[in-house]
Amino acid sequence: MKLVVGLGNPGAEYRETRHNVGFQVVDELARRWGVDQWREAFEALTTKTVRDGDPVLLAKPLTYMNLSGRSVAGLANFYKIDPADLLVVTDDVALPLGRLRARRGGSDGGHNGLRSVAQLLGTQDYARLRIGVGRGEIQAADGRVVARPDMAGHVLGRFRPDERDTISAAILRAADASELFIAEGIERVMNAFNAGNVAAEERKQDGTQERDPAN
Repeated sequence: MKLVVGLGNPGAEYRETRHNVGFQVVDELARRWGVDQWREAFEALTTKTVRDGDPVLLAKPLTYMNLSGRSVAGLANFYKIDPADLLVVTDDVALPLGRLRARRGGSDGGHNGLRSVAQLLGTQDYARLRIGVGRGEIQAADGRVVARPDMAGHVLGRFRPDERDTISAAILRAADASELFIAEGIERVMNAFNAGNVAAEERKQDGTQERDPAN
């Protein structure tokens, strides 16, 4: 069985915020596959289906972002899912808006949700797919472009009208990447979707990402 988990925060007030792009990817997969029967299990909304003869479980944790590991570990342990068969989809402020980055294992990069998953699973050796939501740069008084000082407000805010086409396309590509993971594994996803990322972005994903400000 493959497990695809989209991270986010439950509740209408967080719907379509930057921190909830993982939820949107899982919702897109469910829409594509015609799956609409969700149930609550291990503090998550879950639904099971079959893709190319193999069972797939989709999940959206209801624990809020910084406790996501409780749900992910509960599901993985109950269904005896190997870390190689787990994909966690989440936002990333260190990536430009709409950029995708897939990795097998590695640091949580300062993301509270990924840190919780690693702590409760007892390993960082699981696949993750990050979706860039940008840093919300602003222009300082001296003309320099700098990251917003209130990053929590940034990730818990909704996308601007001029950003929506970009992030909508990224969510569709992330759903494509998730389907490729289910069919062929994380290596194929990395080869297909990581092209064009520069070395500096690679280093950020290895552990220098700004700490997740929310939750």
